[in-house]
Amino acid sequence: MKNSNQEIKVVANQSKRTFTIRCYDNGKLYAKYRTSQMSQQEFDTEEMNTENDWKQFLKSDDYYKVN
Repeated sequence: MKNSNQEIKVVANQSKRTFTIRCYDNGKLYAKYRTSQMSQQEFDTEEMNTENDWKQFLKSDDYYKVN
């Protein structure tokens, strides 16, 4: 069985209060998502998320796929 090296990178957009979430497998981008706009309080809280927090976030419906 082949081992994969999955990684999530997240970039915050302060002015729009959104996050762009990029998912990589062995260094290759395979998915890009953007969160819905958040309240300032929610945005500030989400900025503290770990990679595992973002993996859990992707199980919600609060984002959409970006091409």
